[in-house]
Amino acid sequence: MSRCSRIVWALLVVAACTGEANRGADEATAVGVGTALAMQEPFAQTVNAIGIVSARPERYAALGAPGPTRVARIFVVAGQRVARGEPLIEFERAPFDAAAQAAAATLASAEHSYARAQRLMQAGILPQKDADQAAADLAAAQSAALTARRAQELATVRAPLAGVVTRMTAVLGTSVDANQTLVEVADPQSLDILFNVSPHEAARIRVGDSLALKSGEGGVAEDLGSAAVTSIGVAIDSASRAVAVRARVSRTTARTLRIGESVAGHIVTAVHPNAVTVPIEALVPDGEGFQVFVVDSAGIAYARPVTVGARNERKAEITSGLAAGETVVTTGAYGVTDSVRVRAKQP
Repeated sequence: MSRCSRIVWALLVVAACTGEANRGADEATAVGVGTALAMQEPFAQTVNAIGIVSARPERYAALGAPGPTRVARIFVVAGQRVARGEPLIEFERAPFDAAAQAAAATLASAEHSYARAQRLMQAGILPQKDADQAAADLAAAQSAALTARRAQELATVRAPLAGVVTRMTAVLGTSVDANQTLVEVADPQSLDILFNVSPHEAARIRVGDSLALKSGEGGVAEDLGSAAVTSIGVAIDSASRAVAVRARVSRTTARTLRIGESVAGHIVTAVHPNAVTVPIEALVPDGEGFQVFVVDSAGIAYARPVTVGARNERKAEITSGLAAGETVVTTGAYGVTDSVRVRAKQP
């Protein structure tokens, strides 16, 4: 090979190496990532769960017939608002009227027999045990008469509270039984949220803890209002293996809640006053733990293992491995490698 050829070959090698170096430099720069400062601020520890809106037990009624009969009239429909004492359903009265008359006759006979037994016992003619039996028969007749009169009154089902008819299954002319629920009434202004949480989460919750209610997830989540925990179950449900938590809804909600609606609850169980926090996007899985990429003054990102405490939808608490004021990579952290130069995206 001539001297000229060797010079040309050397120049080509240098150019190729320079190109590779430039490409390596380009590859070692992460462009368009987001960064944020680790903050020191109060951080709320929460338990997140999905709950179902339900009527408060003392403001809900499920009603049916007092005994076997037929539906004679229906006064209301589902969704209708009713006042306390307003008629809802009327049943055929003949069976209840007949039962009340029979019970009244039995009671009159028992009262007569008891009075006679008392006179004979005082005269020494009737044994004490026969007088006691007459007293027992009178008590049974009084109870039966009271039950019959009550059933006669319930031949017309009336609303026991002011509210809204949430369910109506009665059909005109059909036969019904005493254990059959035909109409339900609830007060829509007195609502609870029923949550199911794990036993571990239930141990962190206390009666009186506040919670925020939301509908939906992420950026489209709708703030509904607040509630407070009123009870925590002492037993685990055998089917779901969860603990029931009941929370009372505040009267001031962003919109009307519907019974049976699913809502997300964020129950605040504690507040850490001086927590170091980072955006949730900064966390990168590292084996069984997490790491963050800390950016130094030269713009180089270094991987650093951290210990994560409580988390919510937006931020995570860092209990060790990071100090407030340090810059971490947020958006694009999954694509960053250790010791890479980062170029933050323009706002």
